[in-house]
Amino acid sequence: MSAAPAGDFAPPVALERLRAERWDGQRRYVSASSEFFRALWGGHEAPAHLEALAELPLCDKQMLRHSQRVLPPFGDYLAVDPVRIRRVHRTSGTSGEAMNLALSASDAAQTAEIGARAQRAAGLGPGHVVAHCLNYQLWMGGFTDHTTLEATGATVIPFGVGNSEGLVRLIQELKVTALSCTPSYPAVLERVIAERFDGLDPRDLGLELALFGGEAGLDDPRFRARLEEVWGFAVRNANYGVSDVFCNFAGQCEATPDLHFVGPEVLYSELIDPIRAETRPWREGEQGELVLTHLEREAQPLVRFRTGDIVVLTDLAPCQCGRTAPRFRVVGRSDDMVVVRGINVFPTSVAAVINRLDALSGEYRIVLEGRGPYHTLPLEVESRGLNASPELARDVAAAIKRNLGVSAEVRVVPPGHLPRTEGKTRRVVRESTT
Repeated sequence: MSAAPAGDFAPPVALERLRAERWDGQRRYVSASSEFFRALWGGHEAPAHLEALAELPLCDKQMLRHSQRVLPPFGDYLAVDPVRIRRVHRTSGTSGEAMNLALSASDAAQTAEIGARAQRAAGLGPGHVVAHCLNYQLWMGGFTDHTTLEATGATVIPFGVGNSEGLVRLIQELKVTALSCTPSYPAVLERVIAERFDGLDPRDLGLELALFGGEAGLDDPRFRARLEEVWGFAVRNANYGVSDVFCNFAGQCEATPDLHFVGPEVLYSELIDPIRAETRPWREGEQGELVLTHLEREAQPLVRFRTGDIVVLTDLAPCQCGRTAPRFRVVGRSDDMVVVRGINVFPTSVAAVINRLDALSGEYRIVLEGRGPYHTLPLEVESRGLNASPELARDVAAAIKRNLGVSAEVRVVPPGHLPRTEGKTRRVVRESTT
């Protein structure tokens, strides 16, 4: 008897049956084991059917932070005896207090398998040698992503961050065929190659596949095309996740630039209006904030968790690759959204505009003072040449106005002025006025 297909390939009827079974067990488990959700639900039981999940209140990052402050280190949403915790991670804390993330042995194994589905969809598997270049120090994207790469059957090199010159030499010596990193990191490597490796071209390294995650930008065709042209590798958005929920649960296949939701039997998704928090239909073309519920999770199960990510559902039909999992794109984050005279502006939409201007390098920052409201978009962009014309700032502002409908205060800086990082690059910088 053959094994049932993984959730990203499962027929809809079989998937719905499996989800219903898992939710029935999970809702009972959460009610019995999570003091946080018992209090949030006011003693009421979770609905028996997933279709009625909207009857329950939402939870968010601020509530989880408060829970960990009141009952450190894991909060009152920890649902297992602490002796069953097998791994602890911590978030970066760039958008607030760092969070402690606990995984049981079962949670860790499931996280690796779901993440591996995303990496397999991107083309990684046995025979590949992949250098993993994300931060291993406590961050979920380091060691946990390493386990997802291993689960594909690939050979994994735990390189981490730093020593980019050493990475170039290692790629040459160990015949590395794939790279796992942020989309902004190749720019760092390009500079290192140009400065320290005479006559070496990025294409000479022989990389076949680039697995990206942790930052936006890959939805822009010009940015992707440039990476593929300079490096000669296939570009895949292979690592989308939410640290509190699942490290990686969505990735792109060869057939589409959209993300496959590869863990539908363990993670239930909803869309809500990011301002009013009203539920939106789960249908093709719909846009909203992504809300996630664990259908299987032991240590820190979450129900109706607001991710802060704004997504658009692009296709609910089966893909050419054979996956039945829904596909979506990430538009931006609600906390990175800048409201300029009533118009919502996301960094991804700004990137799409400036990447079409040949006089710019593609690097940019939105530098905000105070809490707003904002009458103009304060934007720093980097020129490609040393002698940028005085008209360039006006050209950029005109392009922003034409495409996004907002006025921008543009400051053009020289090449190499804006930071390139080995980890996540911050595109929205909020400066205190005090």
